[in-house]
Amino acid sequence: MPKKLFSLSFILLLSQTVFAWGFWAHQRINRMAVFTLPPEMIVLYKKNIEYLTEHAVDPDKRRGAIEGEDACHFIDIDHYGTYPFVDFPRYWDEAVKVYTEDSLKAYGIVPFHIPVVMKRLTQAFKDKDLDRIMKLSADLGHYVGDSHVPLHTTENYNGQMTGQKGIHGFWESRLPELYASKYNFYVGKAVLVEDVLLEPWDAVMESHKALDSVLAFEKELTESFPTDKKFGFENRNGILVRTYSQEFSLAYHQRLNGMVERRMRQSIRRVGSFWYTAWKNAGSPDLSELVDKTPQEVKESYKRKLQIIDREMADNTATGYRPCKVGSTYELRNPFDESFFCCAIAHHKPH
Repeated sequence: MPKKLFSLSFILLLSQTVFAWGFWAHQRINRMAVFTLPPEMIVLYKKNIEYLTEHAVDPDKRRGAIEGEDACHFIDIDHYGTYPFVDFPRYWDEAVKVYTEDSLKAYGIVPFHIPVVMKRLTQAFKDKDLDRIMKLSADLGHYVGDSHVPLHTTENYNGQMTGQKGIHGFWESRLPELYASKYNFYVGKAVLVEDVLLEPWDAVMESHKALDSVLAFEKELTESFPTDKKFGFENRNGILVRTYSQEFSLAYHQRLNGMVERRMRQSIRRVGSFWYTAWKNAGSPDLSELVDKTPQEVKESYKRKLQIIDREMADNTATGYRPCKVGSTYELRNPFDESFFCCAIAHHKPH
């Protein structure tokens, strides 16, 4: 399904306000994950904390520019049944046999994609390749963060099926924007991930379990709020935009009873744990040798930045959407040998 194109001014506004977790939240997750790391890692990660913060949103910037990137951010798991989806295969090869690659890609592959990025990060640690360590760490933080968003686990990702269109940006962008300054982001130390293939599924299942409350609480409040109190107008970068009022936002935030904070905290802890596990799986290389180096910045063109398009603003569901053309160099084959993986930064056949 082709994505809708928007006016230039709307795209500029969109880039700041409605992406998964919001730009600010993704950046905060990566930034705080640095402080979960052991001394052997934090010596490098803290030195590059600004890089990891700024580049936490790179995958969102690629969503309208790289074919197949969009599917890496979500999974419409309710397309396949009901919670806890015990019949849905957790391993890629098994899932392909049951549902085919096309169907899996059409409804999102985030829990399958996270282990792929993990594998690349592990290799980057082995190679002591600073550019790839930082690039892949930033990207991995983004995808792990996305798996913690309840509305990234459903075909009803923006409330479009229940008359609640706009709830996606409301939950993951508007609420953190208003209230995250009071959240506690100190989550303790990173831990070793015992199974990197199954851990992303834990995040997805946790997120989906919270979905009913995300939708039900908003609907209940909407029925009790006059329209003129549910929405208001705010000035953003000189543009007057219609948004959820602070009164309605506060009522919804209180009804959620700390859910957004809990999902952000869990995101931070898992991001740090995935970074730590990749480093341990690489043999715990000495990262102090890289401290004096600076990761290479890959500057995006202004034109490319304007290609940012988020599915959460589309009018239709993902049904029928084909992230990768069959037979193209971006077609997903086997994520565990990295052949033709559609969400790769560099697409190539394995040697």
